Amino acid sequence: MNRRLLLLLLLLLVGGGVAAYLLLTQNQPQNPPATDVAGTGGDQGGTGGQTQQQQGPTPTPIAFTEIVIAIQELPRGIVIPENGVITRLWPLDSFPSYGIQDPRDVIGKIARTDIAREAPVLQTQLVDNLFDLGLSGRGSDAAAVIPPGKVAIAVPVDRLTNVAHAPKSGDRVDVLISFLFVDVDEEFQSIKPNKVTLTTVTQEGNIQLLTGIDGRIEPSGDFPNPVVVGPSERQRPRLVTQRTIQNALVLNVGMFDKEGDFLGRRPTPTQPIATPGGPPTPTPPPNIATATPNVYNPDIVVLVVDPQDAVVLAWATESGLPMFFALRSAQDESVSETQAVTLEYMLTTYQIPQPPRLPYALEPPIFAIRQLIRQGQVSLYSLSDGTQTTTTDNNQ
Repeated sequence: MNRRLLLLLLLLLVGGGVAAYLLLTQNQPQNPPATDVAGTGGDQGGTGGQTQQQQGPTPTPIAFTEIVIAIQELPRGIVIPENGVITRLWPLDSFPSYGIQDPRDVIGKIARTDIAREAPVLQTQLVDNLFDLGLSGRGSDAAAVIPPGKVAIAVPVDRLTNVAHAPKSGDRVDVLISFLFVDVDEEFQSIKPNKVTLTTVTQEGNIQLLTGIDGRIEPSGDFPNPVVVGPSERQRPRLVTQRTIQNALVLNVGMFDKEGDFLGRRPTPTQPIATPGGPPTPTPPPNIATATPNVYNPDIVVLVVDPQDAVVLAWATESGLPMFFALRSAQDESVSETQAVTLEYMLTTYQIPQPPRLPYALEPPIFAIRQLIRQGQVSLYSLSDGTQTTTTDNNQ
């Protein structure tokens, strides 16, 4: 009887201990999952294998600052536009030397070297004018603005051929060239007709040269001997005009500055002297009465063209061919075809009839277009044989 009572008390004590342990474990907070330092991936079977948690110092946050970078390709010599740069955040620890944080220090400056897109713009890459480009030792300022694959060439102009000097740097023009064709002897390369020298044979059997005559020998049905047909005037050339080079870039009109700064130096602003207690003293206007008139009449223009077109312009200049420039619209860079203009083209296209011969004519006679020069009461005419005569107009 005592043994049974003792066994029952022992079972009650063991059951109470187990219940107390279960209550304590349910009330304790759950531990977060441990980090697997060894990289074994933890317990995949759900049995709860123990892992080691990594402990270390808290990382320091990276400090950033603004920097000016290029958002487009900026070639050497370009005046940096407002939409060419932007500010972005840049790690402070890797901020480059001579970096720029304010876009106002970049816009309007000239690129001294090529600046790649997404690259920071540095102070050493900028100049105020193209003259400073020479300090980099990379060539002239004019070469800095010529696009790759193009060349610059100078050709002579005047106010008539250069659109009254309207084109300026940055404009585009078409080049019209006129040709004068004449017939020449293929071997002599001289203008026809050739000079014919008649010969005769003396009684002694010698050949004697007679006076040379311009013309050619032709048979004649009216005379027993051949005749010499010669011209009454110099051979008249045949005119052809055609548009050749199109969309040529005008680099400069007139001579470059001796310093090479053809875009012009930026003027240094003059600070007005402030009057104490009042507004700044205004700058007096220039004396208009003593101003010297400046006649703008350049005789040369520099074009940027393909290398082959440069050879064409050089040949036309050496040949003395008249060249006209046609100013293009700033919004038009298209290329089209044109027809060469000749006398036949003018008569056919515009339906110009050949005037008939009439028993009356105009007085004074007109021998050439725009050849009549009036000076007071004296008129000067050039005759068809090249001589000149004067007449007096008593009606003026």
